[in-house]
Amino acid sequence: MRERIGGVVAKAMQELQYAGAGTIEFLYEDGEFYFIEMNTRIQVEHPVTEMITGIDLVNEQIRVAAGHPLSVRQEDVRIEGHAIECRVNAEHPSTFRPSPGTISYFHPPGGLGVRVDSAAYQGYRIPPHYDSLVGKLIVHGRTRNECLMRLRRALDEFVVDGIDTTLPLFRTLVRNSEIQNGQYDIHWLEHFLKTGGLGDEQA
Repeated sequence: MRERIGGVVAKAMQELQYAGAGTIEFLYEDGEFYFIEMNTRIQVEHPVTEMITGIDLVNEQIRVAAGHPLSVRQEDVRIEGHAIECRVNAEHPSTFRPSPGTISYFHPPGGLGVRVDSAAYQGYRIPPHYDSLVGKLIVHGRTRNECLMRLRRALDEFVVDGIDTTLPLFRTLVRNSEIQNGQYDIHWLEHFLKTGGLGDEQA
């Protein structure tokens, strides 16, 4: 299915003579995939692709914009392992109410297979005027289970004090059996939050 989708996308981009970074989004259901949209830019989720392929997509985007060819061919791309990204936002973990303010303590996780993309630091003020993204936590493992175990440890080590963040939600989700077993759909999170899945955890 991945090869089929990739073939459709590659053919479409060739016919459009599209050059540059772009992401085609689909929904998948009952063995079929359905086009949603194309984002003609680098995506906030691009580190997931970078972690499983070892290819720096931002570097490739700059090369193409400067008139140079890609540094890799399609046949050189190898997908290895599993990666998950958590977007740590300055929001209440269950209501998603924005939480601008000053970060009083900031401690990102580290270690094998763990990447944090962030410009935040202790004393940084999250403004109310822009996107609430504090940082992205991306974890890679040889298997999905290994990735989930590393993600659980990394989330437990990630400390952002002084504002509400979505970290408590991610800590709860990574321990949920349905998430661990891949038994969820696009409506799962809404139902989970409506039925009090997050409990009273606030920080």
